[in-house]
Amino acid sequence: MSGFEGLVEDVLVENGLPRESIVHDHAATLPGYYRPTKRWDTAVIHDGQLLAAIEFKSIASSFGNNLNNRAEEAIGSNTDLYQAYEEGAFAPSPAPWVGYLILMADNEDSNNVPRLHEPNFPAADEFQNATYIDRVEQLCLRMVRQRITDGSAFLLTDEEGGLEGEYRQPNEELRFGRFIRSLLSHVTAHVDHERDG
Repeated sequence: MSGFEGLVEDVLVENGLPRESIVHDHAATLPGYYRPTKRWDTAVIHDGQLLAAIEFKSIASSFGNNLNNRAEEAIGSNTDLYQAYEEGAFAPSPAPWVGYLILMADNEDSNNVPRLHEPNFPAADEFQNATYIDRVEQLCLRMVRQRITDGSAFLLTDEEGGLEGEYRQPNEELRFGRFIRSLLSHVTAHVDHERDG
Protein backbone atom coordinates (compact mmCIF):
# COMPACT_ATOMS: atom_id res chain seq x y z
CA MET A 1 0.00 0.00 0.00
CA SER A 2 3.04 2.28 0.14
CA GLY A 3 2.32 3.37 -3.43
CA PHE A 4 -0.98 4.98 -2.47
CA GLU A 5 0.52 6.48 0.68
CA GLY A 6 3.28 8.04 -1.40
CA LEU A 7 0.81 9.33 -3.98
CA VAL A 8 -1.36 10.97 -1.31
CA GLU A 9 1.73 12.55 0.26
CA ASP A 10 2.92 13.89 -3.11
CA VAL A 11 -0.49 15.41 -3.89
CA LEU A 12 -0.58 17.15 -0.51
CA VAL A 13 2.93 18.53 -1.00
CA GLU A 14 2.10 19.71 -4.53
CA ASN A 15 -0.79 21.65 -3.01
CA GLY A 16 1.36 23.53 -0.53
CA LEU A 17 1.68 21.29 2.53
CA PRO A 18 5.26 20.90 3.80
CA ARG A 19 6.43 17.30 3.47
CA GLU A 20 7.52 17.29 7.10
CA SER A 21 3.87 17.78 8.10
CA ILE A 22 3.06 14.28 6.77
CA VAL A 23 4.08 11.37 8.97
CA HIS A 24 3.70 7.60 8.68
CA ASP A 25 3.59 4.46 10.81
CA HIS A 26 5.17 4.93 14.28
CA ALA A 27 5.45 8.68 13.75
CA ALA A 28 1.69 8.71 13.02
CA THR A 29 0.77 7.34 16.47
CA LEU A 30 -2.11 9.33 17.94
CA PRO A 31 -3.92 9.24 21.28
CA GLY A 32 -7.26 7.51 21.47
CA TYR A 33 -10.19 7.70 23.83
CA TYR A 34 -11.03 4.05 24.47
CA ARG A 35 -7.36 3.03 24.31
CA PRO A 36 -4.15 4.95 25.00
CA THR A 37 -2.84 5.24 21.43
CA LYS A 38 -3.32 3.99 17.88
CA ARG A 39 -0.72 3.87 15.12
CA TRP A 40 -2.24 5.24 11.92
CA ASP A 41 -0.75 4.63 8.49
CA THR A 42 -0.56 8.37 7.73
CA ALA A 43 -1.25 11.50 9.75
CA VAL A 44 -1.11 15.14 8.72
CA ILE A 45 0.15 17.24 11.63
CA HIS A 46 0.82 20.85 10.69
CA ASP A 47 1.97 23.53 13.15
CA GLY A 48 1.00 21.33 16.07
CA GLN A 49 -2.50 20.62 14.77
CA LEU A 50 -3.86 17.28 13.62
CA LEU A 51 -5.48 17.84 10.23
CA ALA A 52 -5.94 14.28 8.96
CA ALA A 53 -5.54 10.60 9.82
CA ILE A 54 -5.67 7.95 7.10
CA GLU A 55 -5.61 4.17 6.94
CA PHE A 56 -4.47 2.28 3.81
CA LYS A 57 -5.55 -1.36 3.81
CA SER A 58 -5.62 -4.33 1.45
CA ILE A 59 -7.32 -7.71 1.28
CA ALA A 60 -5.84 -10.34 -1.01
CA SER A 61 -6.91 -13.66 0.55
CA SER A 62 -8.91 -15.29 3.38
CA PHE A 63 -11.67 -12.85 2.56
CA GLY A 64 -14.13 -13.92 5.25
CA ASN A 65 -11.78 -13.52 8.21
CA ASN A 66 -9.92 -10.53 6.81
CA LEU A 67 -13.09 -8.62 5.98
CA ASN A 68 -14.46 -9.05 9.50
CA ASN A 69 -11.14 -7.88 10.96
CA ARG A 70 -10.99 -4.89 8.63
CA ALA A 71 -14.55 -3.85 9.47
CA GLU A 72 -14.03 -4.05 13.23
CA GLU A 73 -10.70 -2.25 12.97
CA ALA A 74 -11.98 0.59 10.77
CA ILE A 75 -15.17 1.28 12.71
CA GLY A 76 -13.39 1.04 16.06
CA SER A 77 -10.37 3.16 15.16
CA ASN A 78 -12.37 5.93 13.54
CA THR A 79 -14.88 6.09 16.39
CA ASP A 80 -12.00 6.15 18.87
CA LEU A 81 -10.28 9.04 17.07
CA TYR A 82 -13.43 11.16 16.81
CA GLN A 83 -14.17 10.64 20.51
CA ALA A 84 -10.60 11.59 21.42
CA TYR A 85 -11.04 14.79 19.39
CA GLU A 86 -14.30 15.60 21.16
CA GLU A 87 -12.54 15.17 24.50
CA GLY A 88 -9.83 17.67 23.50
CA ALA A 89 -6.96 15.23 22.88
CA PHE A 90 -5.77 17.18 19.83
CA ALA A 91 -6.50 20.75 20.99
CA PRO A 92 -6.27 23.28 19.43
CA SER A 93 -6.74 21.21 16.25
CA PRO A 94 -9.85 21.53 14.09
CA ALA A 95 -11.88 18.35 13.65
CA PRO A 96 -9.50 16.01 11.80
CA TRP A 97 -10.33 14.56 8.40
CA VAL A 98 -10.41 10.76 8.71
CA GLY A 99 -9.87 8.64 5.61
CA TYR A 100 -10.01 4.96 4.74
CA LEU A 101 -8.65 3.48 1.50
CA ILE A 102 -8.88 -0.22 0.77
CA LEU A 103 -7.47 -2.17 -2.18
CA MET A 104 -8.97 -5.61 -2.76
CA ALA A 105 -8.03 -8.50 -5.01
CA ASP A 106 -10.58 -9.07 -7.77
CA ASN A 107 -10.48 -12.83 -8.29
CA GLU A 108 -12.64 -15.93 -8.19
CA ASP A 109 -12.61 -16.14 -4.40
CA SER A 110 -13.51 -12.49 -3.80
CA ASN A 111 -16.39 -12.82 -6.27
CA ASN A 112 -17.86 -15.77 -4.36
CA VAL A 113 -21.13 -15.34 -2.48
CA PRO A 114 -20.49 -16.71 1.02
CA ARG A 115 -23.32 -18.30 2.94
CA LEU A 116 -24.84 -16.08 5.61
CA HIS A 117 -25.34 -17.61 9.04
CA GLU A 118 -28.54 -16.00 10.38
CA PRO A 119 -29.81 -18.16 13.27
CA ASN A 120 -31.79 -15.41 15.00
CA PHE A 121 -32.45 -12.37 12.80
CA PRO A 122 -31.90 -11.69 9.09
CA ALA A 123 -28.96 -9.64 7.86
CA ALA A 124 -29.69 -6.43 5.95
CA ASP A 125 -30.96 -6.81 2.39
CA GLU A 126 -27.72 -5.41 0.95
CA PHE A 127 -25.80 -8.37 2.38
CA GLN A 128 -28.13 -11.01 0.96
CA ASN A 129 -26.44 -12.77 -2.00
CA ALA A 130 -23.53 -10.34 -1.68
CA THR A 131 -20.01 -11.28 -2.77
CA TYR A 132 -17.02 -10.41 -0.62
CA ILE A 133 -16.45 -7.47 -2.96
CA ASP A 134 -20.03 -6.31 -2.38
CA ARG A 135 -19.51 -6.54 1.37
CA VAL A 136 -16.40 -4.34 1.31
CA GLU A 137 -18.20 -1.82 -0.88
CA GLN A 138 -21.05 -1.71 1.65
CA LEU A 139 -18.57 -1.26 4.51
CA CYS A 140 -16.93 1.73 2.84
CA LEU A 141 -20.19 3.28 1.69
CA ARG A 142 -21.88 2.94 5.07
CA MET A 143 -18.89 4.39 6.92
CA VAL A 144 -19.03 7.49 4.70
CA ARG A 145 -22.80 7.87 4.87
CA GLN A 146 -22.87 7.35 8.64
CA ARG A 147 -19.95 9.79 9.01
CA ILE A 148 -17.69 7.23 10.61
CA THR A 149 -15.14 8.38 8.06
CA ASP A 150 -14.87 11.60 6.04
CA GLY A 151 -13.66 9.90 2.88
CA SER A 152 -13.25 6.36 1.64
CA ALA A 153 -11.80 4.90 -1.54
CA PHE A 154 -12.51 1.33 -2.68
CA LEU A 155 -10.25 -0.08 -5.39
CA LEU A 156 -10.11 -3.48 -7.07
CA THR A 157 -7.24 -5.05 -8.94
CA ASP A 158 -6.53 -8.47 -10.42
CA GLU A 159 -3.25 -10.36 -10.32
CA GLU A 160 -2.12 -9.19 -13.75
CA GLY A 161 -3.32 -5.59 -13.51
CA GLY A 162 -1.93 -5.14 -10.02
CA LEU A 163 1.61 -5.60 -11.30
CA GLU A 164 0.99 -2.77 -13.77
CA GLY A 165 -0.62 -0.50 -11.19
CA GLU A 166 -4.04 -0.90 -12.80
CA TYR A 167 -7.22 -0.93 -10.75
CA ARG A 168 -10.94 -0.37 -11.16
CA GLN A 169 -13.38 1.53 -8.99
CA PRO A 170 -16.84 -0.05 -8.74
CA ASN A 171 -18.62 2.77 -6.92
CA GLU A 172 -18.76 6.44 -7.90
CA GLU A 173 -19.02 7.57 -4.27
CA LEU A 174 -15.85 5.67 -3.38
CA ARG A 175 -13.55 6.83 -6.16
CA PHE A 176 -9.95 7.75 -5.36
CA GLY A 177 -10.34 11.17 -7.00
CA ARG A 178 -13.23 12.07 -4.72
CA PHE A 179 -11.25 10.84 -1.71
CA ILE A 180 -8.27 13.04 -2.63
CA ARG A 181 -10.39 16.12 -3.36
CA SER A 182 -12.12 15.86 0.00
CA LEU A 183 -8.79 15.47 1.82
CA LEU A 184 -7.22 18.38 -0.06
CA SER A 185 -10.18 20.63 0.59
CA HIS A 186 -9.92 20.07 4.33
CA VAL A 187 -6.15 20.27 4.68
CA THR A 188 -5.53 23.23 2.37
CA ALA A 189 -8.38 25.21 3.95
CA HIS A 190 -6.69 25.03 7.34
CA VAL A 191 -3.17 25.60 6.04
CA ASP A 192 -4.31 28.59 3.95
CA HIS A 193 -6.30 29.96 6.91
CA GLU A 194 -3.16 29.91 9.06
CA ARG A 195 -1.20 31.73 6.37
CA ASP A 196 -3.88 34.40 6.11
CA GLY A 197 -3.57 35.08 9.79
